[in-house]
Amino acid sequence: MRIIHTVAELRTALGSQSNVGFVPTMGNLHAGHISLVKIARQHAKTVVVSIFVNPLQFGANEDFGKYPRTLQADCEKLQAAGTDIVFAPSVEEVYPDFDGKQLNQTMTITPPPLADTLCGASRPGHFSGVATVVMKLFNMVFYNTAQPNVAVFGKKDFQQLLVIRQLVRQFNLPIKIIAAETGREADGLAMSSRNGYLSPQERQQATELHQALRLVIDHIASGNRDFASLQATAENNLREKGWLVDYVAVRSVHDLTEPSSTDKQLMVLGAAKLGNTRLIDNIEITLD
Repeated sequence: MRIIHTVAELRTALGSQSNVGFVPTMGNLHAGHISLVKIARQHAKTVVVSIFVNPLQFGANEDFGKYPRTLQADCEKLQAAGTDIVFAPSVEEVYPDFDGKQLNQTMTITPPPLADTLCGASRPGHFSGVATVVMKLFNMVFYNTAQPNVAVFGKKDFQQLLVIRQLVRQFNLPIKIIAAETGREADGLAMSSRNGYLSPQERQQATELHQALRLVIDHIASGNRDFASLQATAENNLREKGWLVDYVAVRSVHDLTEPSSTDKQLMVLGAAKLGNTRLIDNIEITLD
């Protein structure tokens, strides 16, 4: 396994290789990330994993500064998983106009309207930052490579997944996006690097978000289509347990719009803070 820090070295290492699989991450890897790497290995001859904490997708009061950087431990896990190349660039390498304080990235990707709802409503600019850095990374990783190429993203960040799919479609990128199921702990908590922020007591309580979404799913499966009432009840129940709720929402799987009477594939999504830690989760349901 090679650890590479510059775009020039990455492009030289990849040359004109065909069938490259790419997994973009921000590091602090857990078993969910490793499952994405293993999926990439099933679809590609060469697997590249990037580790880059992207400042452009963090808001002014978010956790960019304290986001855990664990490169050595991450590389050990990636080597055990069969990764070929770890690409761990500096901020200056990804944002060439960075002056040490400001990114000065004046050209950015404007995401589709679905990015303005749910997480996008409470994190303005977040998905623009995600789409911009993913486009940069795609250009870096796939610059010289021949098709077919694949990139693997987890379903836990489902809104992000849809934004990336639109990015690939609308910019005619020769990349197949593979969606991986959400990795979960034994008690159902969605795996996340931010779970490490939770205190022991908060970690025990953290499963309540998944349980709230599961209860909504159970009501829908039983025939309840009063989505507004189900959402409000789930949000109120979480608030009563001490959560700062961003949203619980029932949406169409296809574009995250409010479901019509003909929608058969739905997603129940939730985002809420427990203490200072923002957690997200979702569960999909197909109606009969």
